[in-house]
Amino acid sequence: MKIGMMADINESHVSGVTNQIALSKSWLGKAGHEVYLFTFGDRDTIDHERKIVQTAGMPIIKTGVFLNLRYTRQARNLLHTMDIAHVHHPFISGTLAMRYCTPRNIPIVFTHHTRYDLHTQAYLPILSETITQMALKAYLAPFYRACDLVIAPSESMRNILLERYHLDSRVEVIPNGVDLSAFREDVQPVDRSVFGFSGEDIICTFIGRLSPEKNLSMLLRAFYSVSTTCDRVRLLLVGDGPDRKNLETQVKHMKIGHKVHFTGIVEYKEIPAHLTASDVFVTPSKTETFGLSTVEAMAAGLPALGIESPGTSDIIEDGITGLIAIDDLAAFTAKLTLLSTNQDYRRRLGKQAVQAAKKYDIRATTGMLLQKYQELVEKAQQHHKSPQYKFRRFLDRFQ
Repeated sequence: MKIGMMADINESHVSGVTNQIALSKSWLGKAGHEVYLFTFGDRDTIDHERKIVQTAGMPIIKTGVFLNLRYTRQARNLLHTMDIAHVHHPFISGTLAMRYCTPRNIPIVFTHHTRYDLHTQAYLPILSETITQMALKAYLAPFYRACDLVIAPSESMRNILLERYHLDSRVEVIPNGVDLSAFREDVQPVDRSVFGFSGEDIICTFIGRLSPEKNLSMLLRAFYSVSTTCDRVRLLLVGDGPDRKNLETQVKHMKIGHKVHFTGIVEYKEIPAHLTASDVFVTPSKTETFGLSTVEAMAAGLPALGIESPGTSDIIEDGITGLIAIDDLAAFTAKLTLLSTNQDYRRRLGKQAVQAAKKYDIRATTGMLLQKYQELVEKAQQHHKSPQYKFRRFLDRFQ
């Protein structure tokens, strides 16, 4: 099967979405399928060895994101040979999939990775919530209905899509997969002294993009309260992003710089070592559709603390694999204190987290995805004998 992944951002833009695309692409390839990634960058290139097709786009300030409203002719011609298109961003890539794939009866799958409603509130606070929600619904509802299949990474996210956009049964739940082999017991942890921490310290770790929607300012306030009563607790922030300077300023004003360490961007292959060096995983975000880093932390044997919200609450079982707090500073602080001060409790939750993480094994989720692909491809092939399809393919030879 020839599979075309379509994304607005390329692999140089470090995020949970790009990591998931790369992991899925790799495992689909191991299963014997030919998987290309169609994306944007600073120049037009087709890397047939790595199967990455890049169209030059306009750089968006210093974000590392490049945008274009079309693919190159070579990219379009290659996309037309795909059996199925899997879209990971609805706006640019989604529009191009409708333009290039729908007329050629190439099935389109879309995975809803992001809470766009909550992201617009975080990045466009000057616009009223009503305006942003209406604009999103006006674009997303027709797009979802035009897709052959919409994938929600969690049951809660599926319910939101069905309720908000009145979608039919084309919304399926397929969790994002994790390569559990990377979290085997013999992983060598990062030396804590690199962070300025010791073996006696209790390290609470966040992994992800340092951006407003991640709610990290609240995490710092909670950590400050815990650190005043628990002298050995430490906070490790793994990642980078537009909110880093604000967070560093907050740490400076709180005078807890010796207890908080910012690692900056860390290569994905180094994540298991950072998690193994930690004691607790913290995720204060309310915008996750599926917390990939949360599953990775559980696979590494860490209890996780998260906010009650779709995505996070689907993964963390409160009191079993970790703790869930309501969206309240005092509640989050109390549960962070409990995990930071009770070693036996942490160990018990961590052992149960390892077992719970197994259902997100990339081998299982890849199998689920391939089953849906095959169903859609077989259905599409029934229409390939139609005169309209043959005429469209004939015209493609001259483009």
